[in-house]
Amino acid sequence: MKTLLKTLALGTSIALASVAAQPALAQEGGTVVQGIAVADFERVIVNTNAFKTAEQQRQTTYKAQLDQARTRSDALNAQLKPLVDKFNADRQAANPNEAALQQQAQQIQQIQQAGQQELQQILAPVSLSRAYVSEQIEDKLNDAVKAAMNKKKISMLLNPEAIVAMNNGAYNLNQDILNELNTLIPSAQITPPAGWQPRQVREARAQQQAAAAAQQPAAAAQPVGR
Repeated sequence: MKTLLKTLALGTSIALASVAAQPALAQEGGTVVQGIAVADFERVIVNTNAFKTAEQQRQTTYKAQLDQARTRSDALNAQLKPLVDKFNADRQAANPNEAALQQQAQQIQQIQQAGQQELQQILAPVSLSRAYVSEQIEDKLNDAVKAAMNKKKISMLLNPEAIVAMNNGAYNLNQDILNELNTLIPSAQITPPAGWQPRQVREARAQQQAAAAAQQPAAAAQPVGR
């Protein structure tokens, strides 16, 4: 079997809930291109004071879930290690049993997948908290962008991913937008209200409800067969 299996890094799920080392905003130099700028909204959001403070507060507010996830992650890795070690030893044999190796690989993968799902369930409140904080900041993003563009007299704002190449002369508006966001939303609530769902979930549900409502009149208008 050519595929190399490694012990599942279940601890990476824990990283979702830990204080992340957010990349700092680069201080771009060069001459400003009149009326044109670039901005990375996602990078700006995770560098706001509100987001970084929430990351720290979350370690206390959701300590029970984080501790439970770490404990369960360690247990799952301990369960997987002998299985992976045996798999690696068996595949090094002179004439490895491919069928047996395949069964071992499937067993390892099943434990991995079940472990990931279990950790995701444990950390669901933490993930929901992060989504709630991000949405609060996103709600202020449009105003922050407009204010930054007006102050720097920017008429066209581009996403860095849409640019094939950029000279130092292109102006980066990240820091200006970040400053505006820090003023508009200096802090955020980290605990969502009961029943709160992320924007994409709410929008998807609204679309489904709209589609279902549109189908009802059409069904009612169809003649009943005799």
